[in-house]
Amino acid sequence: MSKKVIILGGYGNFGQRIAKSLASHDITLIIAGRNQEKAEQFVELLKKSSNATLETWQVDLHADAFSQQLKAQKPFMVIHTGGPYQGQGYTVPKACIDAGAHYIDLADDRQFVCDIGCLDKMARENGVLVVSGASSVPGLSSAVIDHFLPLFENIDSIDIAIAPGNKAQRGTATIEAILTYTGHPFSVFRQDRWQPAYGWMDAKNHDFGDIAKRRLLANVDVPDLALFPERYGVSERVSFQAGLELPLLHWGMVTMAAIAKWNIVKSWAPLAKQLDTLSNCFLKFGSDIGAMEVSIKGRDLNVQPQTLTWRLYAPDGHGPYIPTFSAIIIAKKLLSDSIDHRGATACVGLLKLSEFYAHFNAFGIYQKEQVLK
Repeated sequence: MSKKVIILGGYGNFGQRIAKSLASHDITLIIAGRNQEKAEQFVELLKKSSNATLETWQVDLHADAFSQQLKAQKPFMVIHTGGPYQGQGYTVPKACIDAGAHYIDLADDRQFVCDIGCLDKMARENGVLVVSGASSVPGLSSAVIDHFLPLFENIDSIDIAIAPGNKAQRGTATIEAILTYTGHPFSVFRQDRWQPAYGWMDAKNHDFGDIAKRRLLANVDVPDLALFPERYGVSERVSFQAGLELPLLHWGMVTMAAIAKWNIVKSWAPLAKQLDTLSNCFLKFGSDIGAMEVSIKGRDLNVQPQTLTWRLYAPDGHGPYIPTFSAIIIAKKLLSDSIDHRGATACVGLLKLSEFYAHFNAFGIYQKEQVLK
């Protein structure tokens, strides 16, 4: 029997991209979610270019019966793309462990990703791999830093930024996730100590160079902020910012953050669907160019000051593929039995930057690096 892979949210923005990549394998691929009609429509499209046996599964991962329903499916692996992950708890990964299935998610919620280790013993005892945050962060971002780490004697600061093009696809779940911390405090390591920063504040203009040029940025809460200071022995600062390409939308978010900080509005998250609809009215403006940057500052092997800046450019609206690459790479490793790691972990130390190259090339995504002494 072929290995059974279930993609929860398989007809969504990220789920579809992962499904298309895995459909070339001789597996049973199940597109799962609450909307049976959407799942069936996507499967019909996928059939045209698939080597996999395709099925649909109507399921609610929040239902009390989910764990038993999943065990009945007897999956080899489950890829969880059904965000937002904020406040979800570990019902899904626990159900996967109980079913003897490997688990991968694209979570960007700091607490969800960083605390996944609480399932490590259970996952090891059941012989499965549980990976959280197999996405742009911390999956790709940590792979970048690990790649260049041998060039540094020590690291003073790590600054990461992501700037999607305005025409890039976005989903209500992604917007809702961002809105949960807009205007709310979270801890960041800067000036050699932990202190509060506020979501979508500290706005600035940043030059990504090349095709992305100048973009607006603001504070975003991601797992990297908690994981990287200790992992890389950073002495001064770890920062992460992202932004909206259109100034009108970006400054609108900054204003919303200020309103939430002043406690005029407790949370903007309940308005995610309306704000998604509103933002779609501006899709014809801006570009389809996305960019990502990781800047590492410290001392080189000769103990001289050194700053290395790595940038990734995604033209032609291909930016939304980038968050899926980490999950796809790990999934393919598991399918080919080429990864021995078992247990529950955030997605750090599992990937090499070189493993992303083929995926970058397939979509015309390219990288550049610059070293300043």
